[in-house]
Amino acid sequence: MKKMFLTLTVTVFLIGSAVAEGNKIPLIGSKAPSFTTQSTNGKITFPDSFGNNWKILFSHPQDFTPVCTSELLELAYMHDEFEKLGVKLAVISTDDVKIHNLWKAHIEDLDYKNRGKQKVHFPILDDHKAEASKLYGMLHETASTNRDIRGVFIIDSNNMIRSSNFYPMEIGRNIDEIIRTVAALQTAEDEKVLTPANWNEGDDVLMPHFPYTEEQLANDPNIKDQYYRVGDRLWFQKGSK
Repeated sequence: MKKMFLTLTVTVFLIGSAVAEGNKIPLIGSKAPSFTTQSTNGKITFPDSFGNNWKILFSHPQDFTPVCTSELLELAYMHDEFEKLGVKLAVISTDDVKIHNLWKAHIEDLDYKNRGKQKVHFPILDDHKAEASKLYGMLHETASTNRDIRGVFIIDSNNMIRSSNFYPMEIGRNIDEIIRTVAALQTAEDEKVLTPANWNEGDDVLMPHFPYTEEQLANDPNIKDQYYRVGDRLWFQKGSK
């Protein structure tokens, strides 16, 4: 009897471990998991179909829910802002593509905040089998076993995870903050700098090291005017504002 109980316990543990492993959140700095599915824009392999652009994957609990609908309306309205940053968007939920197409048509027929009707250019991905949701750790069993938490995965041009955030089902995301995060990531990467708290595009940035050498200062005395120090550890480079 004890042996049977021990075998059953080990089996349950192994099954639970396998499920947890199959629903593991990809870490920052890791390769974005790839999957192929149908969408409102046809068959897509994410993230590969978007080439060397930056990408953002948004997960949603369910089509037609009020918070989800408001978020897609904001994404549609701010589509050009993402395009300026070279970012392609994709939305996913565990509903199928037939429901997605109905939802898209519904969204495009709404006049939200008196902005006029908005076109949904980005694809809404079918994940009715929850395969992609498990790849990205979007199913948080403590909240739901079949509906995604509101996840945001920012992925760079090399298909590496650069940022990930999760929000509860009841709370809508701040799209301005997501755009700010992409701009900060791109600025930090392109200029080899750091961005301080509450940074916005054009603000001063932090230097990861002493900003210039004595030789550079001797060759260009004005170089010091581009920087300033706060205390003995924080060196800033002046922004464009």
